Amino acid sequence: MTDPALTADRPHGTGVWSSIHAERAALAADLAGLTDEQWTTPSLCDGLTVREVLAHLTAGASLNTVRWLAGVIRCRFDFDRQVAVRLAEQLGATPGETLDRFRRVVPSTTKPPLPAIAMLGETIVHGEDIRRPLGIRRDHPVDVVTETAEYYRGTDLVVVAKGRIGGLRLVADDGPFTTGSGPLVSGPTLALIMAMTGRAAYCDDLEGDGVELLRGRLSG
Repeated sequence: MTDPALTADRPHGTGVWSSIHAERAALAADLAGLTDEQWTTPSLCDGLTVREVLAHLTAGASLNTVRWLAGVIRCRFDFDRQVAVRLAEQLGATPGETLDRFRRVVPSTTKPPLPAIAMLGETIVHGEDIRRPLGIRRDHPVDVVTETAEYYRGTDLVVVAKGRIGGLRLVADDGPFTTGSGPLVSGPTLALIMAMTGRAAYCDDLEGDGVELLRGRLSG
């Protein structure tokens, strides 16, 4: 049976887009004063600087289904190559240009063939891939990160998340999110999201008998 999440947005898609736009705007504001050196800081995405991750977010917000499919075909279904090509298109000549390009897509509702909630997840996760190495903190609205965690707990679309948390009980200590059964992993909803999506650094923000098991899965 086809997963409906792959073919349609949630009924509350309008609210999801509002959250996406707010998250993008907050990230653009957080990055406004970076130095050239800070733009070259390694992000939590292996091999990418914070500037490159921002360009990746711009690419995702500029790519509709037709352009995505054309790029996949041009790259001979090498999805990693497609990501790299689109990132390079949006990088610009300077960090200032990279940020300006991102600012222009803040209100965009353009997306690849993904549900809107997946775009929200990408915005939050990659935003934190950028912020954490820079020492920038954002207090995300609890309802927004809760909805995002609910999405990731049930999917391996785009990134493996559901597959990482099997046999564990995840419990947020700042909101209503909870899922699974087994050894406990507890902490802020954002940290649970980031760990679910493969960011081992966020295990330091979690506690419970299941944390080391989860950390081992991320390291593996």
